[in-house]
Amino acid sequence: MMALKKGFSLTLGGMLLSGYALIHDEPAQVSQLPAQQAQLSQVIHLANSQWPQARWWEAYHDPQLSSLIILGLANSPTLQAAKLRIQQSQSSVEVAQSTLGVQATAIAAQNHMRVTDRQTTWPYSISLPTDKRGPWYTLSTVGVGADLNIDLWGANRAGVVAAMGEQNAQLAETAGIQLDLASSIAQLYFSLQANYRRVALLKQQEAIAAFSLKAHQQRAARGIEDQVNIASAQSEWFSAQQQLVAAQTNIVRDRETLRALTGMTGQQPLVIAEQPWPQLQQSLPASLSFDLLARRPDLQAMSHTVQASLSRVDAAKAAFYPHVDIKAFWGYNALSIGDLFKSAFQQFNILPGLYLSLFDGGRLNAALRSTRTASNILIKQYNQAVLNAVRDVAITSQQLNNLNQQVLLQQQKVTAAQLTTDSVQAHYQRGLTSLYLAQEARRTTLMQQLLLIDLRAQQLSSDLLLIKALGGGYRADQPVI
Repeated sequence: MMALKKGFSLTLGGMLLSGYALIHDEPAQVSQLPAQQAQLSQVIHLANSQWPQARWWEAYHDPQLSSLIILGLANSPTLQAAKLRIQQSQSSVEVAQSTLGVQATAIAAQNHMRVTDRQTTWPYSISLPTDKRGPWYTLSTVGVGADLNIDLWGANRAGVVAAMGEQNAQLAETAGIQLDLASSIAQLYFSLQANYRRVALLKQQEAIAAFSLKAHQQRAARGIEDQVNIASAQSEWFSAQQQLVAAQTNIVRDRETLRALTGMTGQQPLVIAEQPWPQLQQSLPASLSFDLLARRPDLQAMSHTVQASLSRVDAAKAAFYPHVDIKAFWGYNALSIGDLFKSAFQQFNILPGLYLSLFDGGRLNAALRSTRTASNILIKQYNQAVLNAVRDVAITSQQLNNLNQQVLLQQQKVTAAQLTTDSVQAHYQRGLTSLYLAQEARRTTLMQQLLLIDLRAQQLSSDLLLIKALGGGYRADQPVI
């Protein structure tokens, strides 16, 4: 019998000390890209703090653009909601941290009960009836109860780390929203500037087309030309008008979209003047490595989310181990209200506890598998996001390099066309050629200038895309570390 008791004790002790042995069928953790390839910074800063070159739009030296972006960052409901989520995540961190300390509760309760000689409270009763069924009593309790969770296996600490990781992810996501909003405003602003220039040139082109149509009509009236030339001139005039209307419509579209992004109402005036083209940097950073990509808020957000998920896995594993806590109570317990605060009825209890889940129907293993699988999915998504980021930078930087070369070549074409126009105009002023030919020469120059505007707009758009692909601030003088 003694051997049986001893064997039972050893078995029970082994079960209590080997809770992790209950884990089975846990999926393996998938691999994450090596740290030397994706060195993500530990702390994310918002655009109004000291994050290096976070206010990247100031490099364009356009006060009008800067004021629009600052206005948008201040008024955006989406950004305001993101900042509220940061506050919410901070509350989650505080809730998780509260589990690491002592939990104390003030207690004041009454329990109306029937006491018999078969209950543990019987010695405290004043009298018992002869039939031993016992009278009814009212037990009053006043005191303070405390509970301390002994976090032996780090389950609560893992919960704190997970909550802090999710808060860091919210910070990074907020920075990403700021970057998206600022780059969208800049894209619209430069599109508006390009359309201003297009409208100015298209008005000249439309005037030339109208002059050409009138000239052909006069020549046809004198019998020099037929109606085919008039139809061709009309088609060119209609096309010029169509392009002009499209550009003017785009101006309205860009202006109203800017109004929405900056949080301005329809009654507030939005006056955007035409500004010179900004001087762009003609060379990219010497290194387009993962160190620069580490500045991307979206990658930082995903990295913190992955780390939080790994902490959730640790907490799910710790649930298999014995749970130890200490409960305590100090106060007064009496069957009579008059005796409640007498020293003879003072009570002090300490209750250490050890808990281990033995049979849970597979709940803990199912929770662990689900948590691990969710973490693996996040790791895979993060790895793909890093690869996509490298692709975005490679493609956008190559596009920007190509556009820089095309802009230089197109500028030379505009210069050559302008020389031809100036020459024909000089001949016209000397009476050596007709006004019609002088106007046709201007038309060629206008077409080349419109092509240059299109290329410059694409150049600015690619420049902004590269800024976004690098997380903002790739013009920083100091290397990103």
